[in-house]
Amino acid sequence: MIVFCILSAILVQRVFYLQIVKGQDYLDDYKLQIQKTKEVQGTRGRILDRNGVVLADNKLAYAVTIEDNGDYDTTAEKNEIINETITKVIDIVESNGDAVINNFKVVLDDSGNYVFSMTNDTQRLRFLADIFGYATIDKLSEKERAYTAEDIIDHLCTDKQSGYGIDQSKYTKEEVLKRINIRYAMSLNRFQKYVATTIASDVSEETQAAIMENMDSLQGVNIAEDSLRVYNDSKYFANILGYTGQISQDEYDGLEDDIKEKYSLTDIIGKAGLEQVMDEQLQGTKGEIKLYVNSVGKVIETTKGTEAQAGNDLQLTIDAELQKTAYDLLEEKLAGIVLANLQNVMNYDRSGLEEGSDAIIPIDDVYYSFFGNEIFDTGHFSAPDADSTERAVGEAQVVRKEEVITEILNLLNDPNAAAYSECSKEMQAYLSYVASDLLNAGGIIQKDSINTEDQTYQAWETDETISLYTYLNYAISQNWVDTAKLKQYVEDESSYSDLNQVYQGMVSYIAEALSKDSEFDKLIYRYMIKTGRITGSQVCMILYEQDVLEYDETQYNNLASGAVGPYDFIRGKLETLEITPGQLGLEPCTGSLVAIHPQTGEVLACVSYPGYDNNRLANTMDSSYYSQLSHDQAAPLFNNATQEKTAPGSTFKPMVATAGLTEGVINTGSIVTCNGVFDKFTQNPPKCWVYPNSHGSLNVTGAIQHSCNVFFYEVGYRLGSASQSLNGEEDTGYSSDRGLAKLQEYATLFGLGQTTGIEIPESEPQISDKDAVRSAIGQGTNNYTTTQLARYITAVANRGIVYNISVLDKIVDKNGQTVEDFTPEVLNQIDTVSSSTWDAVQAGMRGVVTSSNTYSSLGDFAMSGKTGTAQQSKTHANHGLFVGYAPSNDPEIAFAIRIKNGYESLYPSEIGRDLMRYYYGLADRSELVTGHAAEIGVSTGHGD
Repeated sequence: MIVFCILSAILVQRVFYLQIVKGQDYLDDYKLQIQKTKEVQGTRGRILDRNGVVLADNKLAYAVTIEDNGDYDTTAEKNEIINETITKVIDIVESNGDAVINNFKVVLDDSGNYVFSMTNDTQRLRFLADIFGYATIDKLSEKERAYTAEDIIDHLCTDKQSGYGIDQSKYTKEEVLKRINIRYAMSLNRFQKYVATTIASDVSEETQAAIMENMDSLQGVNIAEDSLRVYNDSKYFANILGYTGQISQDEYDGLEDDIKEKYSLTDIIGKAGLEQVMDEQLQGTKGEIKLYVNSVGKVIETTKGTEAQAGNDLQLTIDAELQKTAYDLLEEKLAGIVLANLQNVMNYDRSGLEEGSDAIIPIDDVYYSFFGNEIFDTGHFSAPDADSTERAVGEAQVVRKEEVITEILNLLNDPNAAAYSECSKEMQAYLSYVASDLLNAGGIIQKDSINTEDQTYQAWETDETISLYTYLNYAISQNWVDTAKLKQYVEDESSYSDLNQVYQGMVSYIAEALSKDSEFDKLIYRYMIKTGRITGSQVCMILYEQDVLEYDETQYNNLASGAVGPYDFIRGKLETLEITPGQLGLEPCTGSLVAIHPQTGEVLACVSYPGYDNNRLANTMDSSYYSQLSHDQAAPLFNNATQEKTAPGSTFKPMVATAGLTEGVINTGSIVTCNGVFDKFTQNPPKCWVYPNSHGSLNVTGAIQHSCNVFFYEVGYRLGSASQSLNGEEDTGYSSDRGLAKLQEYATLFGLGQTTGIEIPESEPQISDKDAVRSAIGQGTNNYTTTQLARYITAVANRGIVYNISVLDKIVDKNGQTVEDFTPEVLNQIDTVSSSTWDAVQAGMRGVVTSSNTYSSLGDFAMSGKTGTAQQSKTHANHGLFVGYAPSNDPEIAFAIRIKNGYESLYPSEIGRDLMRYYYGLADRSELVTGHAAEIGVSTGHGD
């Protein structure tokens, strides 16, 4: 009893000490051990137009999230539990009409094959480095660098150390990708255990309720508030605003040290456009919340920490309504041009064209565009729920593809195969695809190893007098082939010295690659359309079956019965813009317009057609959509206003006139007689665009008004003939280099020697360095973006002030106070040009408008402009351009418009006219933007 009492007393004393004396200290220590701090990103600042219209905003949404907060004995156990949970969540989410994330860099192509969604090899290697856990791509082994998309899927599903334990035999490829999407996203947070990974964002109330009801069986799954970036009227502004997404390792590593402290690898940042350029201002200040977790890591309590602060708002100089109107005018005009040149012709051969303006758009190109531009989901043709026409076309393509591959293999195994030139046009297309796209682009044939002067190579590449069999065998014998890439196709690896073994390995590679190649599938579809194996009616019916068009039973049945022809059907849908030029991706399908305030340098509109839906790329990127955009023939991710360059054509002539007048090689009274040909060049003399007609005698104002090429050939010639030192010697004869130097001097004065200062990515301009005479009409090697032409014409409008233009107005904090004001800087003041010169040049541009019925709807409103047509190729339609400003006597807006392959300058000039009618209230928007293809003026055949 004594011993028991003593021990009890000691126990009571110890308990008293632990709980009463030291209780608070121990409790505090315990809390510190289970307390975690989680960063909370601040709400991103909004982006507004000059009038306060919100272009980019944030909305509160709810997301399904998952945390890896389990305690596992083995990796296999972890994979089993997490995969089972993910499967349940996917079923719940999709059963309620929502979708799981799709931002993994591997997607399925139309043939159902795994492919990378990246557009270049550097991006692919960076992705592979992330997969294998390397900080840089240099650490990738040769084997790892060669991993295909399918290899990556296998690796992530089965690797014993880092794999996810996904049984590919249990799921379709689409289902496998969904699971890998989520597991990979979770793996990016593996070193931050309490950071949740989003499974599905912006989910419905039904999904929220279902997840909450099943929370007990869904370990780590939760419903969380989410702030989503939302873009209003996205297609109009996507190329200016860009989009947001989770920061990549490369982006994080590229930050300056002082800026890096503000970011973490889970942050959402700007990925393109102004979202990227102004990210630091738009980003809010992070806050913190404190989490308490139990012994297995499940959050049991949260307490408030530091409040996150919203980012600053960004106000632009852009006028949203002007931007939208310009975009719609471009689209309707493009549709009108397509309709004007669309003909019910199949198998059109444009190689014999003498002028690009004579090119037509054959209807079979339109039919094929639905396949080539991936408007159709050809993978669905074999789906269980495919409709009858889808199935019929899909089955026919499978049969035809097998036939074509067999024909190709027969030629590749025949030493006496016909020469390339003796094959049909269809077979030539297939053989060219094998040689160029499959073997050259695939690195099997190493371009750097080829001796381009080799006679056998020339016989294949240029003369077309040998077969592909002969060419490939010769390429192997000359060591042009990377045999290491054929390793798995050569039966005996020790037989690499046996040319026949290597060749048979190459043939095996070709057979396997073609069977999986979605681009080869497109080529099959193209020739099935050309040969009538797929009819136009079938193509049009699939438009309904795949919901590309809203289903119309009467129209569908009329197509099936032949009561409505496919050509007329397509024309009707283009007329109503149910099918758009941007969708088709034919020529023409793109355009751009930039408008600037000439007294301030502020950009009022910066339009690139076609646009895209940046909502689908923001927050968590839709990789399939991004892949589709990347392969789209209309290149919607490419900013046609700031990145596309072409020759300026005759829009260059006001600058050349200014140079000629200022240098004194002409004056306002100088007369040049146009006979249709510039006869000072006896060999291949350049002609005026009216040839075989002529303009007669013109002064500089008339030359601008009538866009006389001969007059400006003469100015270019005289600029190169001025008496001045050349290479240290006196020379009074004509020198193209001297003329080019003068043209370059004045082009630089007008800002054409450098980028414009606009805050989004822009291509470098190119002032011509070839042929002063032809360069004087905007040809030569002159190449400029629409932004650069707009800045140049702004300087003409305001008589010599060249701005570094800007789309930014000001930055405003959450209290409405201006943090920073952006005022475009003056790059250059052209003070060497006289008032009489400006008068003459501006009078010529005013004459362009007053002398043409095209602008009669402007009434008494004074607009000035200059048309331009730039030839790129004799087999492709010319580019159409128009630059202008208004009002003529006191300009408030200056602009440049370009339609790539738009045939002629008439069409962009009509857009410029209608834009001014809208901007100055001469016509209602509803009168100008009708929702139908625009009527276009009668073609003049302009080559100006």
